[in-house]
Amino acid sequence: MPLLVTSATGANGNGYGALLAFDSDGRPLGAFSTDSRIADPRGLAVDRKAGLLFLNSGSDRVLALDRDGRVVRDSGPIPGLNPGGGNFGPDGRYYVGLRGARSIMAFPAGLRGDAERILPPAIVPFPRGFAFGRDARLFLASGIGPNGEGDDAIVAFGSNGGTRALPLVADPDLSPLDLAIAPNGNIIVSSEHPFGAPDAVASVREYDSADGHLVRVFSAGALAEFRKPRGLRFGSDGILYCVAQDEVVAFDFATARCLGPVVRFPRLYGQALISFRKRRRRRKSVIPAWNRC
Repeated sequence: MPLLVTSATGANGNGYGALLAFDSDGRPLGAFSTDSRIADPRGLAVDRKAGLLFLNSGSDRVLALDRDGRVVRDSGPIPGLNPGGGNFGPDGRYYVGLRGARSIMAFPAGLRGDAERILPPAIVPFPRGFAFGRDARLFLASGIGPNGEGDDAIVAFGSNGGTRALPLVADPDLSPLDLAIAPNGNIIVSSEHPFGAPDAVASVREYDSADGHLVRVFSAGALAEFRKPRGLRFGSDGILYCVAQDEVVAFDFATARCLGPVVRFPRLYGQALISFRKRRRRRKSVIPAWNRC
């Protein structure tokens, strides 16, 4: 499965500040796109219907790329946007986590027209990933920010558009970095606890989406270094992938068994990852001049 990974730079990590591509064997293919509007890239999501990759750029804008890596939609710079993760919602809009405002904003899929902030500012101390459940509830991870502020929890918002945060998960061993919804409807969270500590324990944790109780803990054990886990994605094969410092680690979701790194790349400092196949260019057949009709 080819993978695209956003590699952080600056305060988010000493990475490459680029959208990097890797083939199904984990070999690096270079930058998926070299467009200058991609700076310190963060969240990724695919609009399957349009066949476009949406990317949150540290240049305070949202971009949509085609399978050739060309930017075909651009929100334009939005002062103070400071986007984090991104996901498509049940209404077809593209939702973006706002790091500075500590809220979530919804964009039309065309990235034209007004974006709408769907949650009040500072709804949580520091947003660390969000996703929509099967019942259209919005689950938001609340973690620790760069300055040490935060509360290490997961909250839920009702499907009726309410903006009251309902505490769902309170796990003393959780410090969330990203959140995804599993095929069984449960909540999956990457965690580094205590956040930023030299001896922090990295894990992937599964919670029941109904009552928030801890279901399972996924550990890499001795199969991977698994430091600074961030973005989570499920592959079409049911494998759970988590990007971390210098690697992408795979887990068999059915058994919670770690399958080891599928990508090893120094200074990766991955933020988000996704499968998005680049367009295959057809080879032009060369017909000898003497054989042409």
